[in-house]
Amino acid sequence: MTRIRKAACVGGGVIGGGWIARFLLNGIDVAVFDPHPEAQRIVGEVLDNARRAYGRMIQAPLCAEGKLSFHDDLATALDGAEYIQESVPEQLALKHRVLGQIEAHASPEALIGSSTSGFKPSELQEGAQHPERIFVAHPFNPVYLVPLVELVGSPANDEAALARAADIQRETGMMPLRVRKEIDAHIGDRLLEAVWREALWLVHDDVATTQEIDDVIRFSFGLRWAQMGLFETYRIAGGEAGMKHFIEQFGPALAWPWTKLMDVPEMTDELATKIGDQSDTQSGMHSIRELERIRDDNLIGIYQALKANDWGAGRTLREMEDRYFERAKAGAGAATPDYAAPLTLHRCRVSGDWLDYNGHMTEYRYLQVFGDATDAFLGHIGMDAAYRSAGRSVYTVESHIRHLAETSANTALTIRTTVLGHDAKRIRIHHEMLDEAGTLQATAEHMLMHVDTQAGRASPMAAPLTDRLAALSPGQRGLAAPDHAGRPIRDIGWPDPGAA
Repeated sequence: MTRIRKAACVGGGVIGGGWIARFLLNGIDVAVFDPHPEAQRIVGEVLDNARRAYGRMIQAPLCAEGKLSFHDDLATALDGAEYIQESVPEQLALKHRVLGQIEAHASPEALIGSSTSGFKPSELQEGAQHPERIFVAHPFNPVYLVPLVELVGSPANDEAALARAADIQRETGMMPLRVRKEIDAHIGDRLLEAVWREALWLVHDDVATTQEIDDVIRFSFGLRWAQMGLFETYRIAGGEAGMKHFIEQFGPALAWPWTKLMDVPEMTDELATKIGDQSDTQSGMHSIRELERIRDDNLIGIYQALKANDWGAGRTLREMEDRYFERAKAGAGAATPDYAAPLTLHRCRVSGDWLDYNGHMTEYRYLQVFGDATDAFLGHIGMDAAYRSAGRSVYTVESHIRHLAETSANTALTIRTTVLGHDAKRIRIHHEMLDEAGTLQATAEHMLMHVDTQAGRASPMAAPLTDRLAALSPGQRGLAAPDHAGRPIRDIGWPDPGAA
């Protein structure tokens, strides 16, 4: 995979702001150039939504955010950027002018992606000094949540550059789809355009309102499309005989005048007013930011269901979480800690949506934070994706949590972890949760059991877990177990250092 340190985003609107959030929340520094007077506010609000969404969606320790900076000068914003994402308005002349300025100031090795939803890369490359590094990277809103990015090149593009761009995008949790041929509006927007045109006719002809059309989508095929695409859905509709039977049965209907896709209604003032009024009636009781959060929460719930089945966008989420675990492990292992003291492997901040009706961190969030700290510890001792792929893992079989303070919103938390004992199959750990002032907020102790996941039973640990536990044991065994440690867990001691 290709990791970069700095990206530059030219344009910080709805799409540009989403790219900024996607990069930042994956630990990449982002420099922003956008002359709009409200650019910092708009990006800040998008970033707030993205932080909220990641706190709800990602079940792995989040990495440290990248550094965000805004610049009045394009050259300064591009300085040192390894990847540049252009997201200016959809006007070809404007994009040519901006891309020309980007080329003049960007590093010769920097990749340049355009968020254009309609223009072909060959159109964007007209007049370019280095057309081989300019390509289409078309995302879908909200960019920080929806993983697909259409990666489109032209015959002028360098395939190695496109492959590197795809690797960069995967490292931020995106699912890059390499479009085979350049075409107006790529793939996704061409499909959406077909539905949009027919919806306009239905409103124009007073067949349905905007509310009714949206209800048809969200209560029927929209549910199916969240986890299966068009062709796979129709394959099922064909029954045991499959897709061929479906085509034979419904193919003749393609000749019937069911749609008006070869035509589009004129967007008159009357039609625009009708659509606007119906849309305001449908959802005008919510602000745009409220609608964005409702959308995000619904998407997160769908992702979690898909992740449980390792399917579609859920698989992308699982892979994204695996990368977060790997980053946590790499960060924890960057320098060997003092094993004669509690280990500081996880930090986080209390989000506003973590609070209960008393304004304090709700109960299950304590378990989440301690669980993330446990994952950080397991990453530190070497339980990564490669270890788990061999059919080995560590399960928590017992937990004791003490709530000692009223933890409020925006509190920065540090978790200190102590190993209280281990044997061939079990590890006993203790967490302390402290705020910025060092005040103890809560403690937790856990019994962890090493498991053969294929056999479904406890099994002895293997390297590197055994090696790293052996390395930390001399220092950690000198730390006294707290008086509140529970007896069922306290029975674990330490291996005999003299044993073979």
